[in-house]
Order: sequence, then structure tokens, then C-alpha cells
Amino acid sequence: MTRAFNFSAGPATLPESVLRQAQAEMLDWHGSGASIVEMSHRGAEFMSVAAEAEADLRRLLDIPEDYAVLFLSGGATTQQALIPLNFAAPGQRADYVVSGHWGKTAVRQAGVYVDVNIAASSEADGYRTLPPHADWQLSPDAAYVHITANETIHGVEFRDVPDTGNVPLVADFSSSIASEPLDVRRYGVIYAGAQKNLGPVGIAVMIIRRDLLERSGQPRADIFDYRSHVARDSMLNTPPTWNWYLAGLVFKWMLAEGGVTEFARRNAAKAALVYGAIDGSGGFYRNEVAHAARSRMNIPFFLPDADLDARFVAEAKAAGLLALKGHKVVGGIRASLYNAMPLAGAEALVAFMADFQQRHG
Repeated sequence: MTRAFNFSAGPATLPESVLRQAQAEMLDWHGSGASIVEMSHRGAEFMSVAAEAEADLRRLLDIPEDYAVLFLSGGATTQQALIPLNFAAPGQRADYVVSGHWGKTAVRQAGVYVDVNIAASSEADGYRTLPPHADWQLSPDAAYVHITANETIHGVEFRDVPDTGNVPLVADFSSSIASEPLDVRRYGVIYAGAQKNLGPVGIAVMIIRRDLLERSGQPRADIFDYRSHVARDSMLNTPPTWNWYLAGLVFKWMLAEGGVTEFARRNAAKAALVYGAIDGSGGFYRNEVAHAARSRMNIPFFLPDADLDARFVAEAKAAGLLALKGHKVVGGIRASLYNAMPLAGAEALVAFMADFQQRHG
């Protein structure tokens, strides 16, 4: 069987070797006579899987011991609602920097619980740029400052963020985590849905500086309290064990491939290929994002008209290049180049783009 190149923004392509290992272990995990999906999350077998996954993630991202790591049900949107509950007192202000659709979603979730100050936004520019650091209107008494590290829909990415002083920086890294080295200590909280770079949909990773867990936050049930999850090693309730197991396999694969430094090199090479094809097309393909803000992970682009967009997606699918339709918010085309997308996938896309332009340009 020949696998297609899957450019989906999420759930995204997974390493073939990981899928094959999961397939081989599906009916009988390590000679146990049972599948990992059938095992108790409190049994010795799965407890070892969970412990290895955390250890591997800590090694992969160089996570200090004074940061807790959680594996939680759901995705990043759930955490967008839980973060203000856990880290802001009733009525306290929180600063949000909005650089795209998901940053705006985070504001909407948080606004139920806190006084949201939109410290900066690039909405007026159609999210084609990032809000300049000099324009951020931060509140000295804010509970935290929130950013979205990479916007999958609009294709903009923070490559650097300013020092927010004593106010902790909270970042949604769902679509760029583990794509390059990350200085965890610059952040109070890092969170990510796994379904881009870390594994399958249905599980989220939280990295929380432990002193922040001492905040009383707002009244909330145990299931919504990060402190309770830390105390129970992410097993306050039955976790999504299959998703956790698969994420652990992805962590091992990334480490074996050379870690985040190697993936930074690969991701830069893939992005350079695709942006080069866009910029060298004489305007047939257009990416409207300011060069300094361009995402390495998600590349949106447009053809001369919507009919050509649709034809491009259909012909690409027939050629084994899947999920290139742009998000409904912006339309056009979108190529997602997460860690598991090989260089050959980017090369195949660029070759198809050249052929399509020759036939339809």
C-alpha cells in the first residue's frame, strides 16, 4: 500500500513507523495477551507507558523539574476555559494578544471568567502580521499574558516573545510544539492539543510552572482543577489511554530522529520549499502574510480565483496530496508541514504546484 501525503491541519499525519508499531501491538501489547486499549489505566502496564511518555517529553523539550506535566482529556479549547479558572482570581484582569482565529477563540473562552484586556491585536490587518511588541498594552496587575504561538488558519507564527516580567506568559503551542527548541522557562504555562505535532486527537499536554499551582483561582470542581490532576498524575479520572500511548510513541520517534534541533532543520527546509514555490510563481500563487510573521507549520495560499482553488484541491487529491483545502474562515489552500510530514511530501507538493500552474496559468 502506498500512503498519500496528508497535509491536514489536524488531526494531522503521524509517522508511518509509529502507526505500524501501534498496528503490531494492537492485539497483544508486549506479550501481555491484551491490547493497551483494554488495560486498566491504573495497572502496572499502562502506568509504565504513562511514566515513559512523561520522561520522554521532558527530555524532548528539556522541561525543568519545577514544571509539572499533565496529559488531559480533550484539546486546547478546553484548556482555554480552564486556564482563567485556575490562574486568575474572580474579577482579575488577564491580558490577551490576538494574532488570529484561535487567539480570538481563547478570548471568548476566557471572557466568561475574567476581565479580558486585549493587549494587542492584528485583526485590523486581517491577521497578516503579528502585533508589534512595542504596541502591546500590558496590565501590570494582570493574572497572566496569553498568546497563540502559531495560528493554523491565518498562518502566522511568533518566533520570539518579549519578557513579560513578573506576569506569567501563557501560550497555546498546539501547532508548533516540538517543531524547534523551546525555552520552557520563558513561560508560566504551555499547553497544546496533541493532534498536530505530538500524536492523535483527544488528548492535551499541559506544562505548568509549579508555583502557579499555588494560586487559588476561582471556585471549581476537582475535575477542572489542575492541582487535582497533578496530585493524581493525570489520572484523576480515566484518561484517554490509547491517545496517551500513541503520543508516547511519537515522543520516542522524535527523540530517535534527532530531537527538536533536527526537526527545526527539517521544518525550515520544508517551509522554504513551499514558500519559494509561492513567491516564485509570478503571482499565480499568493501568500498574504508578512514575511517576518510567516508560519513554518501552516502555509495558506490563494490562486487567482475560487474555481481554480477547488480544481487545485481536487487534482491534488487525485495525485495523492490530501487535505489541502483552506479553512472555511479564509478559503484558498493550506499546506500543513508538521514534524511527521517528510521532506518528500513538500517536494511532491511543489512539483504539483509547478505542473498545475503550467496547465492552468
